[in-house]
Amino acid sequence: MGFSVVVVVVLLLLSILNVVKAEIYIVTVEGEPVISYKGGIDGFEATAVEESDEKIDTTSELVTSYSRHLEKKHDMLLALLFDRGTYKKIYSYRHLINGFAAHISHEQAEILRRAPGVKSVERDWKVRRLTTHTPQFLGLPTGVWPTGGGFDRAGEDIVIGFIDSGIYPHHPSFSSHNSEPYGPLPKYRGKCEVDPNTKKKYCNGKIIGAQHFVEAAKAAGSFNPELDFDSILDGDGHGSHTAAIAAGNNGIPVRMHGFEFGRASGMAPRARIAVYKALYRLFGGFVSDVVAAIEQAVHDGVDILNLSVGPNSPPATTKTTFLNPFDATLLSAVKAGVFVAQAAGNGGPFPKTLLSYSPWIASVAAAVDDRRYKNHLTLGNGKILSGIGLSPSTHPNRTFTMVAANDVLLDSSVTKYSPADCQKPEALNKNLVEGNILLCGYSFNFVVGTASIKKVAETAKALGAAGFVLAVENASPGTKFDPVPVRLPGILITDVSMSMELVNYYNITTSRDWTGRVKSFKSMGSIGNGLRPILQKSAPQVAIFSARGPNIKDYSFQDADLLKPDILAPGSLIWAAWAPNGTDEANYCGEGFAMISGTSMAAPHIAGIAALIKQHHPHWSPAAIKSALMTTSSTIDRAERPLQAQQYSGSETLKLVRATPFDYGSGHVNPRAALDPGLIFDAGYQDYLGFLCTTPGIDAHEIKNFTHSPCNYTIGHPSNFNSPSIAVSHLVGTQTVTRTVTNVAEEETYVVTARMAPEIAIETNPPAMTLRRGASRKFTVTLTVRSVSGAYSFGEVLLKGSRGHKVRIPVVAMGYDR
Repeated sequence: MGFSVVVVVVLLLLSILNVVKAEIYIVTVEGEPVISYKGGIDGFEATAVEESDEKIDTTSELVTSYSRHLEKKHDMLLALLFDRGTYKKIYSYRHLINGFAAHISHEQAEILRRAPGVKSVERDWKVRRLTTHTPQFLGLPTGVWPTGGGFDRAGEDIVIGFIDSGIYPHHPSFSSHNSEPYGPLPKYRGKCEVDPNTKKKYCNGKIIGAQHFVEAAKAAGSFNPELDFDSILDGDGHGSHTAAIAAGNNGIPVRMHGFEFGRASGMAPRARIAVYKALYRLFGGFVSDVVAAIEQAVHDGVDILNLSVGPNSPPATTKTTFLNPFDATLLSAVKAGVFVAQAAGNGGPFPKTLLSYSPWIASVAAAVDDRRYKNHLTLGNGKILSGIGLSPSTHPNRTFTMVAANDVLLDSSVTKYSPADCQKPEALNKNLVEGNILLCGYSFNFVVGTASIKKVAETAKALGAAGFVLAVENASPGTKFDPVPVRLPGILITDVSMSMELVNYYNITTSRDWTGRVKSFKSMGSIGNGLRPILQKSAPQVAIFSARGPNIKDYSFQDADLLKPDILAPGSLIWAAWAPNGTDEANYCGEGFAMISGTSMAAPHIAGIAALIKQHHPHWSPAAIKSALMTTSSTIDRAERPLQAQQYSGSETLKLVRATPFDYGSGHVNPRAALDPGLIFDAGYQDYLGFLCTTPGIDAHEIKNFTHSPCNYTIGHPSNFNSPSIAVSHLVGTQTVTRTVTNVAEEETYVVTARMAPEIAIETNPPAMTLRRGASRKFTVTLTVRSVSGAYSFGEVLLKGSRGHKVRIPVVAMGYDR
């Protein structure tokens, strides 16, 4: 009896160990996916898409039967190798890549790796989120929307897919009540999930598709349905925010705490929204769920794809940045005619922090636009301390007594709760706080998110305070202070020296007994009005957090011959829709709107503007749209000075330095000019293959694994890829780079000029060229090392047209002796 119990216990332990050891792996297998299958298998005709503006016809019998054939092969392979019940297939990928995701043990992964017909086996890894006024700042209402028929037509019939944390469908930014009804859109074939509680569909015409992808997260044991919602509902806020930036309705009042902060609008307010939820509030997401979402979005027929998401860490099995499963899947999406905007990453201002690498993706950096919310605290001694705070002022013509949280504790035992944070009203003495200004300390808890400014305001209100001051007494480099809307007067003093002035004034004016207890509070102060933004001419600037180049070609951080980021768009302090149960930002819990920052906010600006270009030019390839955005962008600010980038000085304070293409790519987006770029630098699937095949260090076998194409097309050097930018990471002697432009306007003569920093000489040929509408011409750019500086040199090529078009491309190069 005892022996059999021991056996059962041992077996149970073994089964538990086996479950613990199992992980999710993404497996790719031989055989073409739908998008590149050219025929050759009996009974299955070709399904390949040849041109970049061609969509897969997923309804055709050819596609569905070949797709079923691939899925059967995946199932057969697993059934052949493993016993039923020892593995779980999570997804079959058939359209953009041929493979599957499965929950298997490490040993099973090794068996698969050695199995014939298996090309790669990669352990799944996590991804993370890269977290109103901007339409006017970008000139959309007067410059672009009228050409699309006004805001009520801007983005009409264009579908933007969002791979994100879902959506709050009941938000006015996504409502279809107050607009002309949305008709059916036959080109889009996405499903619409049903609310499990109300049994109603989440779609309303404006939201045209709604699906969620969570199988990998569930298999990994990371998913909590109570917190993460097993539906498309946004439990985070991030997904609602990005969707509203790109395609939210026009003119939605942004109201909070009884104040109105203007009206919010998406870049393309009439565009349709297709939701593909693959990110969740607590853990981010898994690549296999994200890849399944991308596959589905392309299958469904989206025009634009927005990805405000990036990998947490490099993949295990590929050294090449361009061939991680994320980018490889997006290459097939672009082949299917989908424009992809991706957040560049939030690792700035340090070099080589980009999370978006490939030439087929538009990698978007974040700018600070022209709004600043500033406030001030006036002390009883007449000193004025500046800070930030989106709040009303204390009563005009009055000063108030100031009391520090540490001096109004109910008893000393509460010190274990960090009472200076002012997160717990029950720890403080209401009789001493009421009618006074409460002084609190900004601790590390605010940085990690366990304390919030919203909670400080709630504490102050609960205690009847006239207002609050939150003083930063020490700050680590990289701490980002954003103004937070609050109902009662409040200010955050971010400058450490000013916080020390406040502390000194308070200590001098506050008398204490021999135990240190306060005998009388004599420090006085008043808080100014921080509700009105100050518009600055030095905008845009590259935001401190925005990831910087140079781009890298592998995870050993070797420089790539491709400039990234591609373009700069507003990404700091952006007002947009929020999910009331969103937890991504503690300061906006329970609110309908949030003002947040990140390259996550910049990418949907580009996705929305790309939708406007696609509406205007429906047959343009993704590369043509990206080219139009890049060549028309601006490298000067509103004060007509070169763009500046936020950077750290020696301490934690910010300084502004002259920005370079590694900060902003080609420049800050100019939507009006992008609709009529004059010339475009077009590229298709073969060009992307050429770039991969000529990049040194990439194994041709690895390229074939991911692209199903042999390397029989060369462009000589990766710098010859027809990008609207030029990057040469290792220039020795002289190198000539070729570019091809296509005229998308009336016949025009272009004069070609170039300038470069003195370390490198630059020449262009021919000096001028005339192009008829639709014609293409080649030109060359020759770079020669004059002196070796050990740093990159920057310049540009300018093509100036006789009809007024200006086409500008940035040039970056580093010279070497050999």
